[in-house]
Amino acid sequence: MPVPRTRHLWAMAAAVVLTVTAPATTASAADTAALREVLFVANNWDGTADVIKSSGDLAKIGRINVIPDKDARMAAINADPIKWIYFMAIRNSVGEGHDQFADDMYSTPDGKSVVVSRPSFADVVSIDVATGNVNWRFPVSGYRADHMAVSPDGTRVAVSASTANTVHVLNINTGKQLGSFATGDKPHENIFTKDGKYIWNMAIGDVNTDSDAPWLDWTKGDRHITVVDATTYKQVKTIDMRDKLNAIGLTDYSDAVRPAVFSPDESKLYFQVSFFNGFFEYDVATDKITRTKTLPKNPATSDDRTTMVNDSRHHGISMSPDGSKLCVAGTMDDYATVVNRTTLQEGPLVPASKPYWATVSGDGKSCVVSESGADQVTAIDFATGQKTVSVPVGDHPQRVRLGHVAADWTSPAS
Repeated sequence: MPVPRTRHLWAMAAAVVLTVTAPATTASAADTAALREVLFVANNWDGTADVIKSSGDLAKIGRINVIPDKDARMAAINADPIKWIYFMAIRNSVGEGHDQFADDMYSTPDGKSVVVSRPSFADVVSIDVATGNVNWRFPVSGYRADHMAVSPDGTRVAVSASTANTVHVLNINTGKQLGSFATGDKPHENIFTKDGKYIWNMAIGDVNTDSDAPWLDWTKGDRHITVVDATTYKQVKTIDMRDKLNAIGLTDYSDAVRPAVFSPDESKLYFQVSFFNGFFEYDVATDKITRTKTLPKNPATSDDRTTMVNDSRHHGISMSPDGSKLCVAGTMDDYATVVNRTTLQEGPLVPASKPYWATVSGDGKSCVVSESGADQVTAIDFATGQKTVSVPVGDHPQRVRLGHVAADWTSPAS
C-alpha cells in the first residue's frame, strides 16, 4: 500500500506554455523495414528508460540513461534559488520524496532517438539511442514538465508545462517550438485526435494540497479540457466536467480529468477523475456524460482522500484496438482489470502494486500496466482478463509507450 504523500502547498502561481514545430520528414520505407517495435518504460525515479519487447513475453532488450546531463542540470538548479525551490517542491510533493527524472517518452519515426519529458529538470530532451548523448534540450515554461503526446505522423510532440498552464508543441526531430496554447491549472494529459487535427489537454488543478474534502474542491483551481487546432494552436472549445457531473447528481465528485482514451471512432471519451475508483463515458457530440462505472474498492485501501497519491485513486486507462474492451489501472486499490465496453462489466481483478499507467501491446492482444510499487510491468490478456506475464524494470515505472529502435539496437555504453 503506498505511503501517504508528503503534502506541500505550492506557493507560486502556475502558467503553462505549448510550443509546436513544423512537421519533419518521416522515416523512409527502407528505414521502417529496419526498425523493431518496442515498448519504452519510463522509470521516473532513477532516470532510465527500459526498452522491452512490445508483445509476448515483454523480454528486456536494453536500457537508456535519460539523464546523461544530470551534473550540468543540477549545477544550473543549484545556482538559481527559485529553480532550487521548485526542484525541492517537486521532490517533496508529486515525487513522494524522490526526484522525477523520466515522466513520458516517444521515439522519433526513424527510431534513432527517444524524446523524454523530465519533470524535475523542467525540460524535454532528445536522447540518441545509439550513443546515449543528448541531441537537443527544450526548457519548458515554468518549473515542471509532465505528460506528452505525439502526433499521428510521429513528427510533433506536445508537452504539458504544469506550473506554467501551457502546452508546448515541438518538432520531434529538432526540438524547435511550433506553437503553444494556454490551458487550465496544471495541464496533465494530452491527446492528439487520430487525424492529427486537434489536441485535447486535461488540466487537473492542484493535486498536492491538503484541501481534499469535497466542500474544499473549489480550492483545487481551474480544471477543464482545452481543445485546440493542432495547426494554429488556437482554442476550439473548452469542456468543463463540473457541469456534466452536476447534471447527473455527482456534485461531490472531482472534475479533474486524469488519463483518458477515445473510442476508435472518437465519438466517446472514457476518463478518470481524482479520488474516484472508476471512470466515465462522455459523448462528444451531445457534450454529456452518458455512463458511469464504479469499480470495486480494495478493502485494504483507505477512503481518506489525503492518502491518495497526487489525488489519483485510479490512474491509467487504455482500450483494445477493436474498441470492445477497456483496461483500467486501479492505482490505490492495487489491481488492474479489463472492462467490457458494452456492458461495463469488469473482469478479474488482477493484483498489481500501485499500477500507474495502462497501454496496449504492439500486437493489440494485451493491456500493459506499469506497477510503480513493484518496479515491474505486467501484461493482461484482453480476451480473458488474466495476467500473462510480469517483467522487472527500473525504479517507479510510470508511462509506457510503443516506439521503435533499429532492428540491431543494443544499449549504449554506460
